[in-house]
Order: sequence, then structure tokens, then C-alpha cells
Amino acid sequence: MPPPTTPASAPASEALFARARTVIPGGVNSPVRAFQAVGGTPRFVASARGPHLYDADGREYVDLLCSWGPMLLGHAHPEVVAAVSEAVARGTSYGTPTEAEVLLAEEIVARTPVDRLRLVSSGTEATMSAIRLARGFTGRDVVVKFAGCYHGHVDPLLAAAGSGLATFAMPGTPGVPEAVTARTIVLPYNDEAAVTAAFAEHGHEIACLITEATPGNMGVVPPAPGFNRFLSETCAAHGALFVSDEVMTGFRITSSGRWGLDGAVEGWRPDLMTFGKVMGGGFPAAAFGGRADVMAHLAPEGSVYQAGTLSGNPVAATAGHTTLRLATDAVYAHVDRAAETVREAATAALTEAGVPHVAQHDRNMFSVFFSDDDAATPVTDFAGASRQRLDRYAAFFHSMLDSGVHLPPSAFEIWFLSAAHDDAALDRIVSALPAAARAAAAVPDPAPGRTA
Repeated sequence: MPPPTTPASAPASEALFARARTVIPGGVNSPVRAFQAVGGTPRFVASARGPHLYDADGREYVDLLCSWGPMLLGHAHPEVVAAVSEAVARGTSYGTPTEAEVLLAEEIVARTPVDRLRLVSSGTEATMSAIRLARGFTGRDVVVKFAGCYHGHVDPLLAAAGSGLATFAMPGTPGVPEAVTARTIVLPYNDEAAVTAAFAEHGHEIACLITEATPGNMGVVPPAPGFNRFLSETCAAHGALFVSDEVMTGFRITSSGRWGLDGAVEGWRPDLMTFGKVMGGGFPAAAFGGRADVMAHLAPEGSVYQAGTLSGNPVAATAGHTTLRLATDAVYAHVDRAAETVREAATAALTEAGVPHVAQHDRNMFSVFFSDDDAATPVTDFAGASRQRLDRYAAFFHSMLDSGVHLPPSAFEIWFLSAAHDDAALDRIVSALPAAARAAAAVPDPAPGRTA
């Protein structure tokens, strides 16, 4: 990848990054933050309010990260801050049950098809626990997942796609033994034939199939019409559990999540669901839940063990419950309109600059794929997402950053907006797009035989 254009000076962030790299691997506590996919130095954020981030150099950015999804209401929402301040004043952690966790669980159960719920501290914990529960409930070991779907850094789910329709996968990262992923089957997303073949051969061994309700870690790749229903029905026919991962989509695209767009209408529901992001209101909180008979297998009622000292933390639970209570239909309508405005403006700017691209969305979650050819074919799976021009996205990203708009520092991530993105914030984004599109267009095509 060619080096990005030199960004605006950020000496404080550069100094902090240098310090961080001496004590933190890569200088960051989550890899994508390091800007390795786009080049340059990550901005160290000092504060945030509404639709804006403020870095260590005092520079303001319109935020299109929204903390990777949780900040549906915007940063430092006054009612959330007030509720959290009151909770902190009462104590930060007790290691005992509290009313706050009951209120949050009741809110989630009321909005979704889960009967019972267990709170945890991260999306990775939620998916890890759901997989363990599915295996304990069914007495089976094999897990089916899709290439390009990310379910946290859970060992058996960090598997790369194998060859063929239903190949047992190899680990996708050092540190994960082959034996751990040997019982994981990785399939191409949106491919009903591959799912049918996998269950035909291994159905009696499959404990569960897990899928993102709408994949968002290869860019936004919506499920084909009826695909999630097909997955649910296939699992039921073979005695496996269907696990719908809504860590990203839950309470972000509707008041319930992706399930609320199709499951309620089509008459199916997942056996287990995982949640995170918005349900924590910006605090470390997540959950998994599902059918009452399945959840009854969880300790202390059942024999499948799961625990966590900070699970149901009273401050995080208060932030989550307050956020969900404020997430009204009017909030979702505003965020949907704001996302549509930015999506359409990005498409117009890139088209004007002659940059092949595809913009894909699921309500207010969207991303832009910088196509590798003029056809701009819709992306339906990870193979399609992997063909995009990452070098052009890097140039686009840095132009937007120089204009005071902070996009996700990876072409495979989602652009998020919030209820706090007002007309002034949207105007700033839209006005920055033409120059960014021209920067992307100026990136030369790779030499023959080389990839971008």
C-alpha cells in the first residue's frame, strides 16, 4: 500500500503514540485503532461531546466511529451522564445482585424474543458463553460460522475459511491450536447450498450455527432475503441451535435489532442471541439470552458454567438501561435520515470523481466498498469484500481526517452516526467528501500482477 498523504500535524497524538508503544503492544489496546490499515498516526482522543471528538492537540472531528456503534445518542448525553453520575456516587461495583441489572435485563427481554438473559462485560464473553451453552445443551461439539463474520476473539471462532463447502477450519491466528478450531466449520456467507451441504454431512455433530444478524466486520453485507429464516429452519431440522449475534445490530438499527426487521414478520426467532454495544450505553456491558429451556442449563440452575465478577456492573447497567429508555422511534428515524444523507453524498462524490464503489447498508449502518473494477458489483460475502481497493480507502480516509471528519481506520468497518449528528455536523461531512473522493481517484492502479 502506498503511504498516505501527510495528515495535518498532531504532535501530541504522535508523542502519546510513541509513549504507548513502549508499554502497550502496537501502542493500542485493540488492533484496528493503530491505523495500520490506512497508515499514519492514530488520534488520541481527550474528550467527546454530541457528534464530535476532541483530540490531544485540541482538534475537533465529526465522529463517524461512535465508539464502533454504542453511541447511538451521541457522546456525553446529559441524561446518561446524570444517571451514571448518580450510580457512581452510590458505589462502582459490589459483586452482589442489584436492581440496575434487573432493569436492564427486563428492558432487553421486553424488546427482543429472548425469554431469559445473562449479563456479561463484552461481546466476546457473550459469544463465547453462548457457544459453550449451545454445546452443553445439545451434547454436540461442532460449530458452524461464516467467513467474514466476527464474533469476538473467541478461540474456536478465529478460524479462516477452508476449501470446499464444509471444510473443518484451520486457526486464523497464531496462539490458537488446530485442535481448538478443528470442530469449527467455516462457510461462505449468503450461500444456502453450502449450509445445506454442511448439515447434510455433519448435522448430527453440529451444536449450533452462529451468524451476525447483519455482518458488519467485512463492511456491511446484508443477509439475502429469507437467509436468516433459512438458517433458523435448517438448524431446527437438525436439532442444532441457531445463534444470532446482534452485538453490533442489537438496538442500533431498530429498538430491538435486526431480528425486529425480519424475524417477527416471518415467524421465526433465534434459539440464542448475543448483544453488546448500544445496550451498554458506552460502558463495558453485553449479554446473551434465548429460550427459557436452553438458558435453564446455565449455572447455577444447570451444569454449564459461566461467571464474571463485573457482570451486571451497576454503573454499566445504569448507562445501558438509560440509553435504551431514551432510544425512541424518533431517535432511530433521525439516525436513519442522517445515515442516508451521508451515504448518498458519499456515493455522489465518488461517482463524480470516477471512483468505482458500492455503498451498502442496513438501516443506519453502512459502509462503502472501493471496488476493484468499474462493475461495482454488490458484495454478498467475504470474498467479494476482500477484492476492494484498500489503497484508495486509505487516501480517502486521510483526506477526510484532514478535513476534520474521523472515519473508521479500516475499509472493512462500518460508518456510524448518532442522534446528535445535526445539520451542522452533516454539512461538515458532506463538504469534505468531494476532496476525499478526488484523493481516492488519484491513487494509481497497481502494476500488472500486483494487488493494491
